[in-house]
Amino acid sequence: MDMSTDYIQQLFADRLGGKQFGLNEEIYKFERIKRVKKEVLLANPLMELIDLGVGEPDAMADKAVVKILEDEAKKLENRMYADNGIVELKHAAAKYMKHVFGVNNLDPETEINHSIGSKSALAMIPTAFINPGDITLMPSPCYPILGTHTEYYGGEVVHLPLLEENAFLPKLDSLSEGILKKAKLLYLNYPNNPTGAVANAKFFEEVVQFAKKNQLIVVHDASYAALVFDDEKPLSFLSVPGAKEVGIELHSLSKSFNMTGWRIGFIAGNSKLVNAIKTVKDTIDSGQFIAIQKAAAFALSQPEITELTAAKYSRRHDHLTKVLSECGFNVKKPNGAFFLYTKIPKAVADGPQFKSAEEFSQYLLREHLISSVPWDDAGHYVRFSVTFQANGVEEEQRVITEIKARLSTSKFIF
Repeated sequence: MDMSTDYIQQLFADRLGGKQFGLNEEIYKFERIKRVKKEVLLANPLMELIDLGVGEPDAMADKAVVKILEDEAKKLENRMYADNGIVELKHAAAKYMKHVFGVNNLDPETEINHSIGSKSALAMIPTAFINPGDITLMPSPCYPILGTHTEYYGGEVVHLPLLEENAFLPKLDSLSEGILKKAKLLYLNYPNNPTGAVANAKFFEEVVQFAKKNQLIVVHDASYAALVFDDEKPLSFLSVPGAKEVGIELHSLSKSFNMTGWRIGFIAGNSKLVNAIKTVKDTIDSGQFIAIQKAAAFALSQPEITELTAAKYSRRHDHLTKVLSECGFNVKKPNGAFFLYTKIPKAVADGPQFKSAEEFSQYLLREHLISSVPWDDAGHYVRFSVTFQANGVEEEQRVITEIKARLSTSKFIF
């Protein structure tokens, strides 16, 4: 079609790139990874690709949870719009927060609401709070959705680098007075994607005081909060005194209960904030399928499902950390989530040098058929995930042995 008569091209919103939308589109790293995967598989059809880049569980939801979904999906009364959610799920979420995290003062009617996964909730929050010129404070690297939608509404994102020397916690005292005057939202995520870092109560106490002093709303993405191991205990931001006065917490069953595609979670915290998000949600969706909500309510009553999953990830972290250390990486097992975040090597002996994590990640894919996720946001790191496909301990060990065999053929220089 002649571009001069293609009026559609002239009508795209500026937030998508305006008239240039789709013409000079940047290829994002996850798409680049996907394309290289296809290339290397075509070039090496007999070789297994080991995917350490995938960011979702490798297992199915618990059979008992699936059975609840099956039974509830057959009921006539569950066919209808759910709107802002069923009472049963809200009460189950309140009990879950008390039992797992020790948060015992949540009103299920006013301080909890279901969401169609954490992603949709994060996308809605700026609708409720961001005006043009407002600032959202985002860690870097991080899951970007809250920041993306802040910019959609004319807001600005200010990044707080997550540095190894600060245990991958943001330095809140690094922000200028001018930024803090415009800031409305502070996004946190612990255990963290991609660093695997965990926060402690002392840090959350500092966050509460920081938020009160600067009149900020704290948005804590707790998608991995119950996936902790070794001596770490599940920690909720809302368990810290004063937290409910300044913020909300987002919980998801995707990672903790192997229910990624089910798209179910909940927000909890300050009643005014929850009400604002509910008001926005009413205009965006009609709620998750009631049968899924009922299955989720049952799952939340079975926290041992998460404990078994965490034990599996802990075991895999032990093995992968050992292998990477033996190959020269300076890597430490995280205390939560399923990500292992490590600095890249400078080069391979008698091989290429790496100026970025992107270059190193591409090398691993092309030379060793090992997929990872590069992060060049605050230093040069790659993220390995222990959610690789493996059915049982023996299969896990086979995959780990194969990783070591492949990496050992490269003499990495750090």
